[in-house]
Amino acid sequence: MKILLVDDEVELTDPLSRLLTREGYNVDAAYDGLHGSELALSGDYNLLILDWMLPGKSGLEICQELRRQGKTTPVLFLTAKDTLDDRVKGLDAGADDYLVKPFELRELLARVRALLRRSSTTQVQEAPTPRLIKADLELDIENQVAYRTGRVIELSEKESQLLQFFMENSGQLLTHAQIMENLWNDTEQPSSNVIAALIRLLRRKIESIGETQLIHTVYGKGYRFGN
Repeated sequence: MKILLVDDEVELTDPLSRLLTREGYNVDAAYDGLHGSELALSGDYNLLILDWMLPGKSGLEICQELRRQGKTTPVLFLTAKDTLDDRVKGLDAGADDYLVKPFELRELLARVRALLRRSSTTQVQEAPTPRLIKADLELDIENQVAYRTGRVIELSEKESQLLQFFMENSGQLLTHAQIMENLWNDTEQPSSNVIAALIRLLRRKIESIGETQLIHTVYGKGYRFGN
């Protein structure tokens, strides 16, 4: 099993790397977020152990990048952040587990074993979930869930279908007729007001304050998706 350990505390990283190696794992170590991100995104790892606060790029950002690319490698956060909001933020970013510093080495090894077992079982039993990625937005088609900047966005069936249609045709002008044909069958005849309302609801969910607009209205013609 191959593990990537990313932590800027050398006095922790080096002994922990040696401990994991003695346990039979193949361990790569990085001491800053930029190098850690490069290894995480390009390497074939069974588990990532990430410090939250790192120079160059945070562990949270590395985890978010990993999930945006559709990588399901388990992530264990090591951090001094111990509030409920921090834990929720880490888990929403795609982390699988969370260990607050200082911690007992026995507990860390137990969590490593559990995550690796869970990952192996999931890989055997489950096929990859279809996902679409555009910029910082990711859509899990099967589960009707989107992810953006660490947010988990629950979607209705029609919202998910609409977002999928937009993402699969990014940059193209989509007319009301094309949207209607894609989302409804011949026996259903929704009005243009229904489409406008659905798009308004989807915008509220995927475009929070400060985030780049993704759904653009082309007045009199339709809509275009993309930043």
